[in-house]
Amino acid sequence: MKLKKLIERLDYTILTGDADIEVNALLMDSRKVTDGDVFVCITGAIRDAHDFLDDVCLKGAAAVIVEKNVDLTKAGELGVCVIRVASTRYALACMAAAYYGYPAEKLKTIGITGTKGKTTTTYMVRSVLEGVGIKCGLIGTIETIIGDGTTIPSENTTPESLLVQEYFARMVESGCQAVVMEVSSQGLMMDRVAGFTFDFGVFTNLSADHIGPNEHKDFDDYVSCKAKLFNNCRHGIFNVDDEHVNDMLSKASCDIETFGVKNMCKANESLITKVLSKLEADDVKLFTKPGVLGVSYNVSGKIDMPVEICVPGDFSVYNSLAAMAICLHFTNDKAAIEGALANIRVKGRVEIVPVKEDYTLMIDYAHNAMSLESLLKSLEKYEHNRIITLFGCGGNRDRNRRFEMGEISSRMSDLTVVTSDNPRDEEPMAIIEDIITGVKKADGEYVTIPDRKEAIKYAIEIGQKGDIIVLAGKGHEDYQIIKGTKYHMDERELIAEIKEELRL
Repeated sequence: MKLKKLIERLDYTILTGDADIEVNALLMDSRKVTDGDVFVCITGAIRDAHDFLDDVCLKGAAAVIVEKNVDLTKAGELGVCVIRVASTRYALACMAAAYYGYPAEKLKTIGITGTKGKTTTTYMVRSVLEGVGIKCGLIGTIETIIGDGTTIPSENTTPESLLVQEYFARMVESGCQAVVMEVSSQGLMMDRVAGFTFDFGVFTNLSADHIGPNEHKDFDDYVSCKAKLFNNCRHGIFNVDDEHVNDMLSKASCDIETFGVKNMCKANESLITKVLSKLEADDVKLFTKPGVLGVSYNVSGKIDMPVEICVPGDFSVYNSLAAMAICLHFTNDKAAIEGALANIRVKGRVEIVPVKEDYTLMIDYAHNAMSLESLLKSLEKYEHNRIITLFGCGGNRDRNRRFEMGEISSRMSDLTVVTSDNPRDEEPMAIIEDIITGVKKADGEYVTIPDRKEAIKYAIEIGQKGDIIVLAGKGHEDYQIIKGTKYHMDERELIAEIKEELRL
């Protein structure tokens, strides 16, 4: 491929060499550079790739993309083309799109952003689209699903742009017609989804999260990064009941559609005067079946139909409304939509695991105070005997999280089972003692069982009719990190082993 083809959609300045040359791979990892490659210098939190300019030139790079002033002596001596751009992250995204033949232009692209609900909503969208015969890829926190049966475990909610475009290309090759992906604030801030325009962008909700070193300097920065999606999509679909929806709408340049629960709208009417369509839920009811908690409602607006979802919580209403709003651009098949939503299951997101019909046991990724409180508030609304919450906290992380989660669990649960969760380099009991400090700020009962399998076994053994047992923190994760080593540990497997041991 010609270098000038890779940079055809960029504004740039050639500092040395000629762009009319053949190049091989496009890379952002200096260790992988070989003859004829293009290397993009990314400024990271720990390392600045501009420092490796001479190294990659000596390795045979044909071209290097920079955003800073650099010493061009070695590049000039070796005849390396050095090109300067305003942002190398943005340039990488545009070049990656060109390198893979602009695959996003051959797919319907759906981006979902928000603090909560991204993962579940992506799976709901994919389930409905696949149900009506539209082959759909997925990129998210848990995994990437290519569409040919290939699944790839995820390291980031939104991968680097080079990987995003590679996945898009593989999806096109496998016959996908659409892709739905989680779009994180970090992904937007770092231009991981630049280089193409989303067909649809979805706003689920917003609350304070990811504020701190190497993330967002404050909440305003977090909001601004989330809002970028709605300047880079054709159609925006907004949860009008969220308290921060006006921040998103005021910054949006796309067409606007809305969803929400009747009489709950917080959106400023002046910002949604040109709404193309809306979905509204009414008559929301929680229901319980043996071993299952769910929610049902009637939806009106662009489509009128009853909806039943076997995923607990009010947030399931919003996640499913967002999924419907997307899917109605692809199909009007009510039966397919209804069936897909009724059967949705998402690994590690209020994932109900059958143990006994007497009580409900679920696995959830709630691993901070905000998400745990939201989950327990939702579960409180169901008829129940006791709520038993089992969790631990990760080592080498903010200690305040331990105190906060302990207090919330103690205040909102009848029993807290404190155990271990990714202690990393810390001693598990030191973490547990911090959690108990928080637990004692409220009046809930608690027990301490450091071994996670034994803790789960205890919760299963003491479960009574009508109990709701929550295994919080691990969610989709299938490992424990102890003293720098990652050990396999999947709670689903542990539950299966325990059932066999107890002959349940």
